[in-house]
Amino acid sequence: QVQLVESGGGLVQPGGSLRLSCAASGFTLDYYAIGWFRQAPGKEREGVSCISNSDGSTYYADSVKGRFTISRDNTKNTLYLQMNSLKPEDTGVYYCAVRQAITTAQAMCVKPQFASWGQGTQVTVSS
Repeated sequence: QVQLVESGGGLVQPGGSLRLSCAASGFTLDYYAIGWFRQAPGKEREGVSCISNSDGSTYYADSVKGRFTISRDNTKNTLYLQMNSLKPEDTGVYYCAVRQAITTAQAMCVKPQFASWGQGTQVTVSS
């Protein structure tokens, strides 16, 4: 049974940093396309950053390029999202997701069909 548990969210001031973690169990993370998504109040969910399971390439939404870094530790079966230079518009609930089918990084972030999801962790950027 696929299980994903996010952690690391919280309240941070603009310009600050957070590192989100997504612990996976019930499967081996390195065979899956993986990604981070977020949903702000009143907005649709958007793909923030993803990693392909075909070639290991990464995708970042334009709004986070240069500030966020996605990574994974296969030995810990954990996915991470390092978020630097946070802005108020980064506020939202952040979810990790995985998909077993071979998927490009962009496709994973844009259209995560048949993905499994974590429960989310709240990130609030405010002074």
